[in-house]
Amino acid sequence: MTKANYPVNRFKDIQTPFYYYDLEVLRATLQEINAQASKSNFHVHYAMKANVNASVLQEIKNAGLGADCVSGGEIEAAITAGVSPTKVVFAGVGKADWEINMALDNNIFCFNVESIPELEIIDELALAKGKVANVALRINPNVSANTHHYITTGLSENKFGINMSELDKVIDLFPSLSNVKLIGLHFHIGSQITDMTSFQDLCVRVNEIQELFTSKNVTLDHINVGGGLGINYEHPNHFPIPDFEAYFKIFRDHLVLQPQQTLHFELGRAVVAQCGSLISKVLYIKEGTSKKFAILDAGFTELIRPALYQAYHRIENLTSELPAENYDVVGPICESSDTFAKDFSLNKTKRGDIIALRSAGAYGEIMASQYNLRQLPKAYTSDELL
Repeated sequence: MTKANYPVNRFKDIQTPFYYYDLEVLRATLQEINAQASKSNFHVHYAMKANVNASVLQEIKNAGLGADCVSGGEIEAAITAGVSPTKVVFAGVGKADWEINMALDNNIFCFNVESIPELEIIDELALAKGKVANVALRINPNVSANTHHYITTGLSENKFGINMSELDKVIDLFPSLSNVKLIGLHFHIGSQITDMTSFQDLCVRVNEIQELFTSKNVTLDHINVGGGLGINYEHPNHFPIPDFEAYFKIFRDHLVLQPQQTLHFELGRAVVAQCGSLISKVLYIKEGTSKKFAILDAGFTELIRPALYQAYHRIENLTSELPAENYDVVGPICESSDTFAKDFSLNKTKRGDIIALRSAGAYGEIMASQYNLRQLPKAYTSDELL
């Protein structure tokens, strides 16, 4: 979205801060995902943790994507949105009994199992219901994602997945478990990955692990390589849609699948990030001793990524065309970490100007909090504000 794409005149009448979703960007992104994935019959599950706004979910469901869930609440949201349970996968290191039971009741496609104790509990709960649960083993491949350490998930030091040293023990356990069926393997190495060699390294490791299962005469019908594809936060106008062609080509060229196997992906940020913006107004311009502060009515309660990950989001003044000046762009929260950017170049800014914090469609609204007893913001779509 450029400044010209925003319905700024409509924004002036809406209480800020709020989230704005350009559904045309989302639809174009989903169209490209389907165009590239269909070349090899890849199956894409949307990672619900990125955004569960009802309008956004409806577009994703309409595009035919499945759902990757990490909580019972996300499973409920996916099914409420109309996603078929046969396209729902359930991951997470700490699945509660009620969540497992709810997933069993809905006959979801697969549990991505992350530990031996979890596998045993799923078997126990499925037995009580007279059901057999499909499971995939989430294996920790010890592959670096070359990303922020908070969002790295595939190293041996991370809490996620079953370590390679446990594989023999897990395989030997299955004959004693009558109410779980091993249908595949699951991997996820991290998030906001822009170095495609990380995915190539994952393919190499998956190929090696597949050979181990083949040597033990274990047949697997599904391989799930997770998600993690990053977006361009610096230039959302020039790169509104990630390079899905290159992403899927990595797996097409380097992953060795057996004839009966299907390949699954769990994309989140790459699907929704660029369609969303956090819209805010300038409350004050404060002159410091050596810098200027642009104080917004949005803070880390509405977009926590800069405070939590030191993440960059492009910031645009939608109502000024004046020459640029540098500002520390900050929020109103009573914490020094409530800073979106330091020494950031914005068109000369004044009280009342409308500010867009870009690429907020992922991990914006979904992570909003009421810290300082702030109200949760509303959300609007381009369809609503035409």
